[in-house]
Amino acid sequence: MLSVQSIPPNNVQACVECRKGQKLGFELRFAFQPIVDVGARKVIAHEALVRGPNGEGAAAVLRRVTRDNLYLFDQACRVGAVRTAARLGIRDRISINFLPNAVYHPATCIRSTLAAARECDFPVENIIFEVTEGERVQNRDHLVRIIRAYDEMGFSTAIDDFGAGYAGLELLSDYQPDILKLDMHLVRGIDTSKPRQAILKGVQAMCAGMDIELLAEGIETPAERDYLAAAGIRLMQGYLFGKPALEAVAAIDASAWA
Repeated sequence: MLSVQSIPPNNVQACVECRKGQKLGFELRFAFQPIVDVGARKVIAHEALVRGPNGEGAAAVLRRVTRDNLYLFDQACRVGAVRTAARLGIRDRISINFLPNAVYHPATCIRSTLAAARECDFPVENIIFEVTEGERVQNRDHLVRIIRAYDEMGFSTAIDDFGAGYAGLELLSDYQPDILKLDMHLVRGIDTSKPRQAILKGVQAMCAGMDIELLAEGIETPAERDYLAAAGIRLMQGYLFGKPALEAVAAIDASAWA
């Protein structure tokens, strides 16, 4: 997940930086965490998570993001995630967080990502762009335009951390993504929590009515997995299946499927 309280960069300056091929100025690496289909017992995607040059977590990296380098950071994350996934031989879908406040024109700002995908022979249709509900989107209409543009370009879209941020149902009412990722705090201990179970049923009903896939994040225990699977949730992500692996593909222990 990426989240930054940000002021959009100057559009003209960002465009100039892009055309000149200006670099971010500090190194980024990426870890990949598997997203699984528990019914099929297979990995269907990997979320790309930004890391520092020595494997530092996302929070440490985000402390270096400013108004002046926000646009370059967003671009570097997209391109770096695609190139790293291709280098690791990942051919499943990859999920990449993006910062809507750093996108001033979707078609223009996606060019470097498309170029990286072509360069690495990575299928565009295998890229999922996630926007976290915790990100303070300064212009909701602008976000909707971005998502619709990405849909038209062949990308999939997702709302990350649903139920934990600033927008909730209001954000979902404005646009319907391909995937809704249920926040880990709503998943934690769901096997014994009646309120969480009730919330899950409500979200499932909404997703079914809008043809949205529901993915449960933060699965850590077999009991959470079993309850969710019995409730009809197929897509899951969490430490039970694999921790983020730095520039590697996480191996899933056979016990994770039991």
